[in-house]
Amino acid sequence: MPRAATPAIAALLAAGVPHEVVQYQHDPRSDSFGDEAVAALAEAGGLAPEQIFKTLVVALPRGLGVAVLPVPSKLSLKAAAAALGAAKATMADPADAQRSSGYVVGGISPLGQRRALPTVVDASALRWDRVLCSAGKRGWDVAIDPRDLVRLTNAVTADICAV
Repeated sequence: MPRAATPAIAALLAAGVPHEVVQYQHDPRSDSFGDEAVAALAEAGGLAPEQIFKTLVVALPRGLGVAVLPVPSKLSLKAAAAALGAAKATMADPADAQRSSGYVVGGISPLGQRRALPTVVDASALRWDRVLCSAGKRGWDVAIDPRDLVRLTNAVTADICAV
């Protein structure tokens, strides 16, 4: 079997999870990675922007955690902290997020991270037959059943979007 292109894809292959890798042209000048993915994938793939998820690493009092939510939404740090059993959460330092996950910012996948972290997936994911999240490289996403995403990341689901 050929070597997987990223640890996220390797994790999906190892688990035997059906998935589709979707690539788009990443502009190296872009630093709004989620918006870039939505612009490239939603229109071309006939997807709703809310079907495309971003992965954010948060700092908790006892370490780091992961929040996975629709790109157009803003994370409620308070809701994410509560879902992860913490008193509070702040956005993690990008260098810490990269070191912990093994991915670069803009390509952090919730799958195949260097260290498994407590993870929460926004409950809206379960409304879809498939969602897209980073495949572990800028310009690469993976389409999977959201239940598989939750299972493979040992995530809890909760409403973590700010209203």
